[in-house]
Amino acid sequence: MSAQISDTYYGKRNVTVYRTFAAPLTGIAAIPESRFVGRSNTLFAADVDVIVYGENFAPAYREGDNSMVVATDTMKNFILKQSIQYPGATLEGMLHFIGTGFLSTYPQMDSLRISAREQCFDGCPVPGAPSAAPAPSEVLFSRRHDDHGFAELMLTRGNEAAVVSEHQCGRLGFQLIKITGSSFSHFVRDEHTTLPDRADRPLFIYMDIRWRYADPADMIASTHAKYVAPEQVRDIAQVVFHQFNSRSIQHLVHEMGTRILDRFPQLDEVSFDAQNRLWDTAFVHETDERIKAYCDPRPPYGSLGLVMKQGAR
Repeated sequence: MSAQISDTYYGKRNVTVYRTFAAPLTGIAAIPESRFVGRSNTLFAADVDVIVYGENFAPAYREGDNSMVVATDTMKNFILKQSIQYPGATLEGMLHFIGTGFLSTYPQMDSLRISAREQCFDGCPVPGAPSAAPAPSEVLFSRRHDDHGFAELMLTRGNEAAVVSEHQCGRLGFQLIKITGSSFSHFVRDEHTTLPDRADRPLFIYMDIRWRYADPADMIASTHAKYVAPEQVRDIAQVVFHQFNSRSIQHLVHEMGTRILDRFPQLDEVSFDAQNRLWDTAFVHETDERIKAYCDPRPPYGSLGLVMKQGAR
């Protein structure tokens, strides 16, 4: 019996795009937890991956026949050129624009998965008018390496146009520390347990938040009336962490998810992947127990996940 190819895929990863003067993001609905209602997009940057699928690529694997293969260097150039033509303002919209461009240009591609991680740059505070406070520069930016937007779309061929068959959006890379106002106690105890109850503790978490829309059209609409900005999700997570006296990380992320789904009824699902990175206590002040010195914990780390669905509409 001869071996058969059941599936193939290939593509280009880590195509970093620095697009200048993209369309401003406007029309974002305000929410109580966030001041974010848009951005200028003077610098619109992302790290893009694209993976393509199709039976037409099987001869390249089986026989070394490259006649249907689009070189991954060509894919890189296509992504960069399409980014210049993209008329919109969101990461999801750019991925849809580039992905549909691939499928319309290369008929040998049956479907593709395209994703991007936001590259974050903030305008540096600079003096304005003589009596005004410093304001973000429109030409000078500082790069950040912290939480960032994320999106992934699976596009397949439809009767007339590409169809979004799968998608997920997100805000990834949170690192949040709350000094007081969290606890962990009354958990299962047996002969293997050494962890003490903690009525109040600092809580340091690493966390990714992802979400899916009930209707993907809301994700890529040009009006942005139902677009869920990752910056607003970030702000909700931070406000909930600040306000909520949680009994565990599980308790905390459930409260975050409840708030996110309440603020954004256009979402079908929100999910969390989190780690407990609580510091190890090294020393406590002799006369004031509030004053402590900590150090980073040693692995392993506690890990948890939660998926929440929108309730009845």
